[in-house]
Amino acid sequence: MLRPKIPTNPAPTGLIALPTVVEPTTVVQHPPAPAPTPVVPAPTAARSTVQLTPGTALALVGGGTAVVLVVGAVLVSMLLAVAITGASLAICALVIRSLITTQHRR
Repeated sequence: MLRPKIPTNPAPTGLIALPTVVEPTTVVQHPPAPAPTPVVPAPTAARSTVQLTPGTALALVGGGTAVVLVVGAVLVSMLLAVAITGASLAICALVIRSLITTQHRR
């Protein structure tokens, strides 16, 4: 029933590609770069390294306290989002209801 009309892009006519001229350039020779000097690593002390993972980071903060705080913040923000959405939908419903009733009274 409804068919879109797709415009056709005709090929450009009357355009002539001009040849490009490449001029020869002179070759400049540079002296060779000096060899890099080897880098000797600094001596390290014989001590163990500590790797921080999320589990060890939480243990340093106070164990389960950080987990409880993060989960609580996420849940409160989700609850707030649901409450705001519900309130806005209720206001929209009241406005639409009042518009419909004023149309029926006329």
